[in-house]
Amino acid sequence: MSRERTRILIVDDEEIVRESLAAWLEKDGYTLATAPDGETALERIRGERWSILLVDLKMPGIDGLQVLEQARTLQPEAAAVIMTAYATVDTAVEAMKLGAYDYLVKPFDPEELSLMIQKIVSQQALVRENVLLRKVLKREYRFRDLISKSPGMQAVFDLARTAARSSSTILILGESGTGKEVLARAVHAESPRGQGPFVAVSCAALTETLLESELFGHEKGAFTGAVGRRKGKFEMAQGGTLFLDEIGDISPKLQLDLLRVLEDRRFFRVGGSEPVDVDVRIIAATNKDLQKAVADGAFREDLYYRLNVIPVHLPPLRERIVDIPLLVEHFLEHLGAEMNRRVDEVSSEAMSALMAHSWPGNVRELRNVLERAMVVASGRVIQVADLGLRRASPDAAGVGPLASLEHVEKHHIALVLADCGGNISQAARTLGIDRATLYNKMKKYQLRKDGEPEPEEHLTT
Repeated sequence: MSRERTRILIVDDEEIVRESLAAWLEKDGYTLATAPDGETALERIRGERWSILLVDLKMPGIDGLQVLEQARTLQPEAAAVIMTAYATVDTAVEAMKLGAYDYLVKPFDPEELSLMIQKIVSQQALVRENVLLRKVLKREYRFRDLISKSPGMQAVFDLARTAARSSSTILILGESGTGKEVLARAVHAESPRGQGPFVAVSCAALTETLLESELFGHEKGAFTGAVGRRKGKFEMAQGGTLFLDEIGDISPKLQLDLLRVLEDRRFFRVGGSEPVDVDVRIIAATNKDLQKAVADGAFREDLYYRLNVIPVHLPPLRERIVDIPLLVEHFLEHLGAEMNRRVDEVSSEAMSALMAHSWPGNVRELRNVLERAMVVASGRVIQVADLGLRRASPDAAGVGPLASLEHVEKHHIALVLADCGGNISQAARTLGIDRATLYNKMKKYQLRKDGEPEPEEHLTT
């Protein structure tokens, strides 16, 4: 950021201090404004963006520490410097606890202030560079609206990109909330049919009769209330992609009808006698075990093989906790735009709670938790209480109540490594051990820096 774009707010009840500091810093090329008291300062902080706040400690009414405390919520990225003629260890420590960058004891040398401002500006520039770098890295971890850096999901992205280039049927398998429809839309968008329609049908939401009409359409008079011809989803998806969600819930009759469409690429509307030819790419999805359903006689084996040309398994969120920080950043950005509400980040305690949660509802649950947090958060940093998560039981986090000590230790080290982004030094400090001990434990439990297990080909038997 250029010096002209560095905006500094000076808050002091002494006019001579305000004017002299403003004149000095304007010579350095910064953009300056002043406030004579804490109340005025907070009004300006609420309404304008600031790079640096120079705040007097002792002021009538709202004092400097109160300004600092509220400023950290309103504009956490602004660096605050406390000015005081009453410097004590206690006030300095209190200011630092509230997030002050540093403090200056009056009277101070203006050159000292200039050097401090230069240092702050350099650090803020470095932070912005890191933000840009994270955005570049995030693009590398994306597949359309899906985002992940876990090896399992990266393999899914690679397979999906390859599958998108073909017209083969895809079967997406995964728990509820893992993003099966999002993946289907991404495949469609990446495919040669991307300019065609994408039509989605939830097979579990309708009765057999309604689903048949929904898929194939009907002719006038086909049943009571059929006052005219109606196109079904197959016709609507002509030249594009038809996404059949919860395919494991369709009836035996519709299984047969769907098999015929997949084999013949034609169908009959309900009540119709003329065949309708169709050019549609089918992507099906289910959270059920279709192989077991076939074995139990609940799902046709021939249809299963027709659908299972390219199977894609979406792992649950609990198997890729390393993705949670990325997903949090992604959802805060998107939800902020949708809700017209800016929240910059989650606290380290809140992030730890998110990483420790078991996520039975997967990515959908994470999004809902963050949406709730953005509504109730009082500032621009989400705190643990804003999440509304129940305290996880040992079993919920993947460690059973009677798990061995080694199992508990392995799980905890994996969580800390993921939470620290693979930073060994930071993880060791969090765990209260030295780097060598952590490396030994990682080797013992076959963990990588991201907390995930080593690939099987690297494991010893």
